[in-house]
Amino acid sequence: MGESTVRTLEGRTAPPSPIDGSDELDERPGTQDPRPPAWSPRARTPRRPRLWFEILLIAVSYWTYSLIRNAVPEQKAEALANADWIWRAEQSLGLAFEESVNHAVNSVTWLIVGMNYYYATLHFVVTIGVLVWLYRWQPGRYAAARTILFATTGVALVGYYLYPLAPPRLMNGQSFIDTVLVHHTWGSMASGNLKNMSNQYAAMPSMHIGWSLWSGLIIFALATAPWARILGLLYPAGTLVVIVATANHFWLDAVGGMICLAFGFAVSYLWYGARPQGLPKLVGPERAEPAGPPPVAEADPAADPAQETVSSGR
Repeated sequence: MGESTVRTLEGRTAPPSPIDGSDELDERPGTQDPRPPAWSPRARTPRRPRLWFEILLIAVSYWTYSLIRNAVPEQKAEALANADWIWRAEQSLGLAFEESVNHAVNSVTWLIVGMNYYYATLHFVVTIGVLVWLYRWQPGRYAAARTILFATTGVALVGYYLYPLAPPRLMNGQSFIDTVLVHHTWGSMASGNLKNMSNQYAAMPSMHIGWSLWSGLIIFALATAPWARILGLLYPAGTLVVIVATANHFWLDAVGGMICLAFGFAVSYLWYGARPQGLPKLVGPERAEPAGPPPVAEADPAADPAQETVSSGR
């Protein structure tokens, strides 16, 4: 007997549903297989991050970063020569404004003291805050965003090793003001009693810019509140003003931090096949399935005179 067909109310015929549907995907919304095919660039599907592992990973990674950064030889002569070259290059471009900004802001005591504390603290506070926010409310995007941050920080170590650079406040023959020393500000490892704990000649690239721009872009891309997105854009812009006003960096150091961040985004994209905002917000059992339309009950052909089953073999 030939294959049966079903005549509908409109008089058209359609093939019957397969008896064995085990190899077919349910096409109803919300029931598709969330796993990408093996050949997909997004085969590495994000998983729910584990708190203890993430805390340990961040702690060990930052300890390793600090150890390597401070182990880079403090090539003072080369670092000062590179600073002189950077300063001359900016002057030739007509963009050597760091000294003017440094002196102008230093004349307003409350402002420069606030910037000193900004430089010493927000670098860590905001970055950790964004990681916690992602872990708690957007776990599906956490791993991709964290990969960007780690890759950015890792490639910065290469810059510290290959291009030692003195910050403007340590240059010879210039009148830059070390605002931490002048105002006796607590907390910065760039000057004062804590300066021996940190490599003073690792100014290129600026990870204050790399980390703040990472935080700002993540907030802007993933936050829904307009005020939060605006703050996300203002934060790296404010950081740029701070690193220049405190004479801790040239603006070209900020460009170096941006290049490192671009590298971090590329690594994460190659690994996950999407930017963080292109990944699901939630993962695993937390992921809410979209509500599809209610299933339509199939009519019984025997009870419905409008449907006539025709056998092609009869």
